[in-house]
Amino acid sequence: MSRSRRGGFASVLIGLFLLVVLGIVVFLMFKDNTIPEVSLTPKTAYTSPKQEFTLKVSDVDSGVQSVVVTVKKGDNISTVLNQVFSPAVKSQELKFSLADTGIKDGKLELEVVVNDSSYAGFGRGNKNIIKLPLTIDMTPPRFEVKTMPPYIRKGGTACAVYSVNKDTASTGVKVGDYFFEGFKQANGDYLVFFAFPYHMTPNEFSPQLIAEDLAGNIGKIPLAVNRINREFRKDNIPITDNFLDTKMPEFEQDIPGEMTNLERFLKVNSELRKANQDTIRALVSKTNPEPLWTGVFLRLPNAATRAGFADHRTYMYNNQKIDEQTHLGQDLASLAQSPIPAANNGIIVFVGSLGIYGHLVVIDHGCGLQTLYSHLNDYSVEVGQAVKKGDIIGRTGKTGMAAGDHLHFGVTVGGIEVMPLEWFDPHWIKDNIVDRVNSAGGSMQPITVLPDIYATPTAPPANSDKKATDKPDKKAKKATKKTTEKKNKKATN
Repeated sequence: MSRSRRGGFASVLIGLFLLVVLGIVVFLMFKDNTIPEVSLTPKTAYTSPKQEFTLKVSDVDSGVQSVVVTVKKGDNISTVLNQVFSPAVKSQELKFSLADTGIKDGKLELEVVVNDSSYAGFGRGNKNIIKLPLTIDMTPPRFEVKTMPPYIRKGGTACAVYSVNKDTASTGVKVGDYFFEGFKQANGDYLVFFAFPYHMTPNEFSPQLIAEDLAGNIGKIPLAVNRINREFRKDNIPITDNFLDTKMPEFEQDIPGEMTNLERFLKVNSELRKANQDTIRALVSKTNPEPLWTGVFLRLPNAATRAGFADHRTYMYNNQKIDEQTHLGQDLASLAQSPIPAANNGIIVFVGSLGIYGHLVVIDHGCGLQTLYSHLNDYSVEVGQAVKKGDIIGRTGKTGMAAGDHLHFGVTVGGIEVMPLEWFDPHWIKDNIVDRVNSAGGSMQPITVLPDIYATPTAPPANSDKKATDKPDKKAKKATKKTTEKKNKKATN
C-alpha cells in the first residue's frame, strides 16, 4: 500500500472517530433537556424577615447540581442561599428566610436559580429560574371585637364576631393548646365558636384572639369572657364478666394479641378510646366555612337521659377500681332501634364503624360545629350527603362499647367535645349565639318553634351559676319510662 493510500485511510479513521465523538457530545447535550422542578412555599406577595420559606427541588434524570437564592432591592443584591451538591441529588428540601439580608421594609425581588448536572447548554446544564416580587411587611394584624364578652360555663360553648385589618393566613381563638378557627363571613367579619374545655379550671381558661398575616406576622389579644365554673357528676361503672365475654371479642381486630378479656378492655377503654377521639377531632378539617344550621338542635324523641356530658367514670371490677375515664357526650335511651333524626341541617362527614363508638355518623353544621351519633344499629346516610333537620339518619343500637340500646349523642366545637344540653335549648341559642351574631352585623335566622315530639331539657341561663342537670323534661321522661327496656339502664361508653 502506498504512503498516500495509508494517509487517506488514516484520515478516514480520524474523521470517523471525530464523528463518533461529536455524536456522543450531541447525545449527551440533548439526552436531558428537562429543567429541574422547583416548588416554593409560601407563595405570597408579602413577607417578613423572619418568615420561613420552604424550597423543594428535584430532577429525576440528571439530578440537581446547585441552588442559588438571591434577593434584589434596587441595585443591591444579597445572596440568601448558595448550595452545591456533589454528587447531584434527585430531590432536596431547603429552608431559608430573609433575616440575614438586613432588609426591613419596601419592595424586593426574590430569585431562585436551580441547575441540574446534565451536559445541556454546552455543559452548563438545564436551568430553572423563578422570580417572585415581594413586599416586606413587619406590622402584626390588629383586631376589632364586635361582640360583648360572652358568658361561658365550663364544658360549654361561646362565640365571637371580630374583624382583622388585613388578609390572614390563619385566625381564630387559642385556648391553651387548642385552636378554634375563625371563619370569614360574607360581610368580611370572622365568626368563631370556641369551648371552655371541661378539664380546665377557670384560672386556666384564658382565650386569646390570634391571627397570622400573609407575611407571617402574628397578632394576638386576650378575649374577654365571663367564666362560669361547674362540677360534673361522678359515677361508678361495674364491669362484669358477662359484659367482658360479650363485648371484648368485638375488639380483637382493634386490639390484637393474646390477652384476657379484662386486659383487652383496659386497652380498649384507654388506648383505643384516645385514638377514636383523635379521629373524631380531626373531622373539623372538613367543616363548612359558613353556618349550615338554623334554630334549636333536635333531641332524640321521647328519650331518657342515661348519662351526662363530662361524667367522671370509675370502672369497677370485682369491687376494685380498674380505670377512670370521662364520658364526652349525652346518652339517650328510648325504644330499641329507635329512628334517629339529624339534630340540624348539615353535611355528613363520617359514616362507619369506629372502635368504642361502634357504628357512627358525624354531621358537620359549619364553622367547626359538628354532632355525632354513635352505637347505631344501622345508618341510612353516606359521606357528602346533605341532610335537613329531622331527616332520619339511622337507628339506635348497642354497637361499640355499649351495654344496651341507646344513642350516644355528642357535640364538638373545633373538634373539642362540649355540652350537648346547650344546643338543645332554644333560649340559650337565641341569647348566646343568634342574637350576639346578629347584633354584630350577622344574619342568622331566628329560633323556630319545635314540634311537641322533640321535647327538650333547658340549659340554665348563661349568666347564672345554676348547675346544668343534663336531665330531660318531665314529659319526655314520663313517655320514656313506659317503653325503655330494662337492659338500657346502664350505658357503658
